[in-house]
Amino acid sequence: MMNNSKVLVALSGGVDSSACVVLLQRAGYEVEAAVLDLFPGAQATVEAAQETAERLGVRLHVVREHDAFHRNVVLPFCEEYRAGRTPNPCILCNPTTKFHFLMKTADELGIGQVATGHYARIERAQIGGADAWLLQRAGFLPRDQSYMLYRLGQSTLSRLILPLHSLAKDEVRRIAAEAGLPAADKPDSQEICFIPEGNYASYIEKLLGPLPGGDLIAPDGSVCGRHKGILHYTVGQRKGLGVALGRPVFVSHIDAAQNRVYLAEAGQEYAGAVELINCVTHPALALAGRSETGSCRVEVKIRSMARPVPAYLTLLESDRARLEFDEPQRAPAPGQSAVCYCGDTVAGGGLIDHSFAGTDDE
Repeated sequence: MMNNSKVLVALSGGVDSSACVVLLQRAGYEVEAAVLDLFPGAQATVEAAQETAERLGVRLHVVREHDAFHRNVVLPFCEEYRAGRTPNPCILCNPTTKFHFLMKTADELGIGQVATGHYARIERAQIGGADAWLLQRAGFLPRDQSYMLYRLGQSTLSRLILPLHSLAKDEVRRIAAEAGLPAADKPDSQEICFIPEGNYASYIEKLLGPLPGGDLIAPDGSVCGRHKGILHYTVGQRKGLGVALGRPVFVSHIDAAQNRVYLAEAGQEYAGAVELINCVTHPALALAGRSETGSCRVEVKIRSMARPVPAYLTLLESDRARLEFDEPQRAPAPGQSAVCYCGDTVAGGGLIDHSFAGTDDE
């Protein structure tokens, strides 16, 4: 039997997860916490969580899953870069590792609900005569993290509490300060957690070895230089290309099979449509308005910090989909996620596979 008066909080010792514990305690929940020890070098996170748990009087469980994190997140992240794509490690981690082991730990403890310090909302609704849990944008949009959570399924969302959904960051810091927590003034991390120095290319080369250099292809199709290995480049990149063509250029395409990096003229980096793979859908997609062709009207974010833009979504076979933007978007990068919304509610999304210059271009 699950105890729904208890909640298990993912605690890192940072200000968001620490404030999450405080708010749940104030709301009357019996709180326990879990810190995820996922990679070598995570000891500082474990120690910060232990200090916070002790100060707040909550029982802390240390969940050590180095092998699963390496298998589910680190290796796919590295392999995607080596294939010329640009993955988001948090999106890889959330469904396969972070929330998987958080839920598993809660099950083992007989705890019915879990909580994290993410900035997003969950609402229960009736869609098609059935209960549905809707993932929505945070009430304070500048902090919204619904994009990062879009791959979570109904079984997870139905048990998830997000106490920070309507709060601004300064309010969260004030809550932590009132509780006397050291994380109140701790700066936000801007790094990939398992690459603290931020040099992902060096990290990948140390783990899997360097990739050979190859040809840089100019906009006119000629070879204009040598690249230093495709994992050093991303679609849309303008700086650090190592060539001087006398005019601005950017990375338009990476061909891993031919080991080539293609450049294009500045101003040509806009795409009218993208095709997605590994798509997931949410119940809210049933609420989307449909065109005469059956396409759904949505707003979409093509990277985590992008603003949502209007588009038509067409579901294809084999978990694929096509998005056609109302206005061309700059440099959609293969490997990044495109997340679709109906109003403030996540309707689904997938990984960008390739883009088209216009809606009629193949």
